[in-house]
Amino acid sequence: MTKVTVRDGETVDRAIKRFKRKVEQAGILKEVRKREHYLKPSVKAKLKARAAEARARKREKRLLLNTGV
Repeated sequence: MTKVTVRDGETVDRAIKRFKRKVEQAGILKEVRKREHYLKPSVKAKLKARAAEARARKREKRLLLNTGV
């Protein structure tokens, strides 16, 4: 559970910004969106495979740029 205490002399807006940053770092919104709808295991596996392919392409592209080929 993410918690932020308002410090002495701190504005509420600043505390809200800190709270939002903590929530983002903890990945809470990402988790909520992930659990919003049920995904069948087969669909989950396809998404995972697609993400792995995209990472591999990105890694390969980065290697080509760094080597200058």
